[in-house]
Amino acid sequence: MLGNSSSSPNCTLCSQDFAGGVCKILFMVFLIVAISLGNALSLLVFLCVKQFRSPQGYLRASLALADFITGVIVAPYSVYREVNRLVYGMEQEPSESGDLTCYIIGPIFAGSTLVSITTIFLLSVERSIAVLKPLHKKVVITKRRTVWLILLTWALSFCMAVIPMLASPDITQQYNSCSNLCTYEFPSNKPPQSHWNIMLLYPVFDFSLLGSTLVINVITFAALHQYCKIRNQLGLESQGGSQLAFLDINAAKTIGILTFAFAAAFSPIAVFVVGSVMGYKWCHFAFYAFWILTSNSCWNVAIYSIWDPKFRLGVRELFGKRVLTSVSRGPSHSKEANSTSMAGVVVLKDMFCPDNT
Repeated sequence: MLGNSSSSPNCTLCSQDFAGGVCKILFMVFLIVAISLGNALSLLVFLCVKQFRSPQGYLRASLALADFITGVIVAPYSVYREVNRLVYGMEQEPSESGDLTCYIIGPIFAGSTLVSITTIFLLSVERSIAVLKPLHKKVVITKRRTVWLILLTWALSFCMAVIPMLASPDITQQYNSCSNLCTYEFPSNKPPQSHWNIMLLYPVFDFSLLGSTLVINVITFAALHQYCKIRNQLGLESQGGSQLAFLDINAAKTIGILTFAFAAAFSPIAVFVVGSVMGYKWCHFAFYAFWILTSNSCWNVAIYSIWDPKFRLGVRELFGKRVLTSVSRGPSHSKEANSTSMAGVVVLKDMFCPDNT
């Protein structure tokens, strides 16, 4: 009886930990499904619908690809580790192999995050040029330049993701049981060192880009407000190329919302990184900070669906075309596969061999 009474509190704690672990896993699985399906849909629309084969469409496709990678590579590994922890316990979790995997997963997560913020910055610049200099847009913003900027963004972002590990031997990649993600880790048996400040590179870089993006958006929205005010006063009708289109205005608003959403999602991470460099350990806060940032990967498609009528039209065109094709062609699948592969070839041709764009 004494044994039963003393073990009951431990059993209660174990059951609470198990229930909390299951809830975390269900939340992660939900995010994986939402991020993967949402960004797969975005990639299909941006790459297969003809009206999105533009510099803005390629930038949005780059953003969707970065988010898609988070959903199919980063988050699933966290689910695997948490299921392992619940089934086998902490003692039987993989150590060396898990750490080696984190040396791949961690930089991928950091690189994808840097790609996202850099792409949002480029989208803001593209929209600002389209609003402020509509006549020069097609000359300044070409498909070829956009593709090279995208490639440069991915290369620089993933280089920055490995800089801390190359700059300091104390900084490693490990699976963090607090954040449930592969993150940069400092030695627990050492006080904060001066060379750990290399980690401040991320919040400084990201907030510099976010600040610049917000300034660009403010300038763009001020120009849009002035344009709409003058148009309403003079009662101007559409006059061709010098007149801003409704879709251009709406795209600028959509990108502004994307910027604010990413700033809100990244702010907790910035606070956490600064606190970690100063030696603070915020276990519970780490989980919320990192997974708020991870959940941002599924916000973009929701923002497109609500605020961007062009995106909704592209979704209807994409799936409406597929339904009509399947009905008209009957059971033949070879032509449908052929058309999909040809769409990919056309996209690559438009990207690298544009016709005066």
